[in-house]
Amino acid sequence: MSSLRLVSAAARRVPSSFGIARRGYAEASDKIKLSLVLPHQAIFTSTEVVQVNISAATGDMGILANHVPSIEPLRPGVIEVVESAGGSKKWFVSGGFATVHPNNKLTINAVEAAPLEDFSVEAIRTNLQEALRVASGNGSEEDKLEARIEADVYEALQHAVSSK
Repeated sequence: MSSLRLVSAAARRVPSSFGIARRGYAEASDKIKLSLVLPHQAIFTSTEVVQVNISAATGDMGILANHVPSIEPLRPGVIEVVESAGGSKKWFVSGGFATVHPNNKLTINAVEAAPLEDFSVEAIRTNLQEALRVASGNGSEEDKLEARIEADVYEALQHAVSSK
């Protein structure tokens, strides 16, 4: 028996319960269970929400129910959680990972996160200037690199606060 006929004969004998899973577009009426976790605190624990918008390393993205499973590294930026009441909550995260699991589950593990409204524009501006001064100064390469990372986070935070 040729290999093609063997494969097609085996495929015909597959039970009907072993079907191919089909993915469709996410529907806004469905919910996704969100867990937003920091090393020292759980902000959300399997809370049903409509949508979560994240700042992934590959670009900003919105996650709805039935999203394809994936793991996304997070860059410094805003996580917006759209709840069923029509309102949304925003947090600034310094980095981490978002994992979309099958069965409408999303886990976000962040290093640090704080509500966006907790930040002062003046404090951000002052700290950004200090980080840029150190990054372009005469310090060690290690100090310059740390200051550049700090400046990147403050720039992302400044952008997030200005676009509230």
